[in-house]
Amino acid sequence: MTHFSRIVGTGGYLPDRVVTNAELEKTVDTSDAWIRERTGITQRHIAAEGEFTVDLAEKAARRAIEASGIQCSDIDLIIVATTTADQVFPSTACLLQSRLGIHGCPAFDIQAVCTGFVYALSVADQFMRTGSVKTALVIGAETFSRIIDWTDRNTCVLFGDGAGAVILKRDNSPGILSTHLHADGDFASLLQVPKGVSNNLSAVQSGTAYVEMAGSEVFRMAVKTLGRIVDETLEANQMEKTDIDWLVPHQANHRIIAATAKKLGMPMEKVVQTVAWHGNTSAASIPLALDVAVRDGRINRGDTILMEGFGGGFTWGSALVNW
Repeated sequence: MTHFSRIVGTGGYLPDRVVTNAELEKTVDTSDAWIRERTGITQRHIAAEGEFTVDLAEKAARRAIEASGIQCSDIDLIIVATTTADQVFPSTACLLQSRLGIHGCPAFDIQAVCTGFVYALSVADQFMRTGSVKTALVIGAETFSRIIDWTDRNTCVLFGDGAGAVILKRDNSPGILSTHLHADGDFASLLQVPKGVSNNLSAVQSGTAYVEMAGSEVFRMAVKTLGRIVDETLEANQMEKTDIDWLVPHQANHRIIAATAKKLGMPMEKVVQTVAWHGNTSAASIPLALDVAVRDGRINRGDTILMEGFGGGFTWGSALVNW
């Protein structure tokens, strides 16, 4: 018997604290107009002191669980996509598993930066297709503000914190039609945090392990790569561009989003955009945007959705979903 997976519930959470462009104007050499023109961002949410990635993940997860009508005990797989885990180990997924009172099922993290949620969704879908899992919790959660140099105007204006979650259930008909994952480590130096546990732990401990980005090079690569993956996804499913009802992209900046929409020949009214209010929340951005569009009624059952992301590594990927 062939098994498939379907998204049956979504949830999102954003920290209470909002940092506007006007606030950033006071601390770095930038302006509201400069940020809006280049990124489309007007504000971002920042986790409070003592508020951690697992806290954000838990709130998003509980909202997705409630929306899906399941019980925590029904979940038999937990995957968290994050670049900002609270501990070296246990994984954020294991910490969350304990908070939800779930015991025994596999729980693990995936690190693919801004493509992390698509990677996690793909892995969960593979578990479903083997028949070994019936109900999965998939989350993208980040406290990205903790790895930002707030004196670097090229990066501090871009990122925010948040979490988005989905519940997947095994189904007899395909909800997730296909996923497509890629990476190329030759481009690592263009978007990275160059320090980690085995490479100068003192930098991590002292809070000097920050995001470094070659912005123009990343932009060019993202636009080219996301254009290719649109073609790959459509070809794999023998679909035309006009078959896509909604584009739910990684919320990096409005120019990359607009370029992907142009590749699809899709009007911007059919593109879910939250970058203006959320900023770039890395692995959380796609599920957060999806949750917004589901809850405000834009996305309805039967719609065909293309989710796509691009992140440090470089990593990139897509998921085509029948809602």
